[in-house]
Amino acid sequence: MTEPLIALHDVTRRYDDGPPALDDVTLSVAAGEAVAVLGPSGSGKSTLLNLVAGLDRPTSGTVSVGGRRIDTLGEAASARYRRTTIGLVFQFFNLLDDLTVLENVVLPAQLAGVGRAQTTRRATELLGALGIERHAGAYPGRLSGGERQRVAVARALMNRPALLLADEPTGDLDEPTAESLHALLRQMHAEHGLTSVIATHNPKLAHACDRILRLESGQLKPA
Repeated sequence: MTEPLIALHDVTRRYDDGPPALDDVTLSVAAGEAVAVLGPSGSGKSTLLNLVAGLDRPTSGTVSVGGRRIDTLGEAASARYRRTTIGLVFQFFNLLDDLTVLENVVLPAQLAGVGRAQTTRRATELLGALGIERHAGAYPGRLSGGERQRVAVARALMNRPALLLADEPTGDLDEPTAESLHALLRQMHAEHGLTSVIATHNPKLAHACDRILRLESGQLKPA
């Protein structure tokens, strides 16, 4: 039996004395699978993604990606893991306003020590595939929300990650733009052979994935 790419076992995450953000979650995601985590605000979706990304650690339980324990990594090893394995897309884009579109996209590769010519070529290819190459020299503040989210997707794919994590990627977009991004994420998933985990409260985006998980009050429920 093939080992899952993502494996959470009996994971609980508490931040204070209140109810846990995640409560005894066990989850497996196969390589190449597109999974949606559907649930309202405060259900634990972002916490789940942060644990898989190594941005947070569980209070109890284990988190593994590619057979490697992520919850035990130190700060430097965790940063290397994100650079080499994870592509992150956020609801509010998290672009650097004082960098151009091209400079935002190449940043992950530069941090990984990839040469300038190679990073520029890769970024230009991604911007072309996403239909925003004409904005390469523009600053994010001059772009629409949908264009900025496409820049964020290009940045997430820059280092050819095995795993794409998207946290409410359409939450700040109008419906037509969100529909366009749905199609884009499906296309990128298929073309790049990614494993994808998308946290959303949008049923349309969720139903575009291979499998839907429901989170309610930190617990996984039947979809």
